[in-house]
Amino acid sequence: MARVLAGVRAYQAHTHRTPDLTGRTVAQQGTVRLVAMADAGRPVVLVPSLINGPKVLDLAEGTSLVAHLAGAGFRPLVVAWGAPDAQERSLNIAQLVEARLLPLLAAAGEAAPLVGYCLGGTIALAAAALRPPPGLALIATPWRFGGYPRDRREALASLWRGIEPGARATGIVPVELLQPGFWELDPVRSVEKFERFGAMDPAGREARHYVEVEDWVHSGPPIGVAAASDLFERFYRDDEPGRGAWRVGGEPVAPAAVACPMLNLVSTRDRLVPAEAAPEAGQRIDVDAGHVGLMVGSRAPALLYEPLGQWLDALPGWRTPARRRKRPLRRNGDCS
Repeated sequence: MARVLAGVRAYQAHTHRTPDLTGRTVAQQGTVRLVAMADAGRPVVLVPSLINGPKVLDLAEGTSLVAHLAGAGFRPLVVAWGAPDAQERSLNIAQLVEARLLPLLAAAGEAAPLVGYCLGGTIALAAAALRPPPGLALIATPWRFGGYPRDRREALASLWRGIEPGARATGIVPVELLQPGFWELDPVRSVEKFERFGAMDPAGREARHYVEVEDWVHSGPPIGVAAASDLFERFYRDDEPGRGAWRVGGEPVAPAAVACPMLNLVSTRDRLVPAEAAPEAGQRIDVDAGHVGLMVGSRAPALLYEPLGQWLDALPGWRTPARRRKRPLRRNGDCS
């Protein structure tokens, strides 16, 4: 415990911090924005989770899916979920798809493949079921929530019972109140990581990378109470998506019925989204990585960025020549 607390203090005192994700807003619906991270190329829409911010998609040099896609001739467009306004607090996840994501994609004026990470993949799958894109790629995406161990689902139910009264009163759930529930999904690692950090050279690249990831984990806008209720009750408790009972646009969503090519990248060492929770659809690639490591680990370029880029490049009826860029274009405008 002494080593863990020393690691926490070392993290708090570390001076390295990463800048917020920036880009040019090209469309907006309510507080949800579509942010261009490059000025040319074939458009690809990246949908992050509602929980935490989109910075994980462009964490740092060498661990940036955004930069890799931009350098491969694509134009990454990132969905930035904002802090919900009064109206959005009453929108459940299906309504966020219908009233925010789909109009946002239409306003962009370009048909583009969707790439969803974590809960963003669940949301992207629902959007693709209503309006098929040229392709859909899912990264560490939960769908069959009955695949979570029973004790972890019960722990999340207990967390929701504790925070629900405050959420109903305020209309929002800050990320700080959600974190304990996700620590429960991997409680040992949640503690041990600080012990390991305390033993790192604070000036080394490994320590800086730890700070970048940990800052992202503890950041992000709150989510609306209706969406939070969906997550804990309809998804984790009742497994509506996995049972085929989750309805979006008035119809049940079935992954196998999505009418576009689908890539399903499944983390085999994922504690946050176990492989048993992944949807059974599309071209499945099992990846030997954890939930966060798959996106921003040292092997992420080989495990994720390259296969995803190749799959996008080969989508039928969509491939067109594009000018390559080495780095994404940076514009003014906070996308945190």
